[in-house]
Amino acid sequence: METRLKEKYRREIVPALTKKFGYKNVMEIPRLQKVVVNMGLGEAIQNPKVLESAVTELSAFTGQKPVITRAKKSIANFKLRAGMAIGCMVTLRGSRMYEFLDRLLNVALPRVRDFKGVSPNGFDGRGNYTLGIREQIIFPEIDYDKIDKIKGLGVTITTTSRNDEEGKELLRLLGMPFRS
Repeated sequence: METRLKEKYRREIVPALTKKFGYKNVMEIPRLQKVVVNMGLGEAIQNPKVLESAVTELSAFTGQKPVITRAKKSIANFKLRAGMAIGCMVTLRGSRMYEFLDRLLNVALPRVRDFKGVSPNGFDGRGNYTLGIREQIIFPEIDYDKIDKIKGLGVTITTTSRNDEEGKELLRLLGMPFRS
């Protein structure tokens, strides 16, 4: 079963990218590798229930069970010891990645208050894009009444493009609403 976004990539985006950048080989054309959704929860040190609710919410809107991330170093000022659970993350690939991106671009992002588009400055120099979301409640899978605390999350989209220009064009053609 192919998702709507993957079908769009094959039919419209590949020819458009080939025309714009003049690729000679099909393997040169940038494509999506993975999407990583990360929730960092510093308050999980004092309240472990925050981490449990974050895992439940993250699995609800990504469709995959999150991995709990742990601290690598001890930091005395934050009362943090190495190995303590401080967040959770999900790495999406294949059809789950395309389904999540489709829901993010067409359902969740338009639900953000006063939304004017995402920042075009979130690229890392190699065509990968990172987007910060302040509230997890923009996803329709989250029940607003069961939320104990508003949590933010980071979404990193990894592509095979060689520079930011190619990565930005790929995401723009996929439907990423960049601010002008």
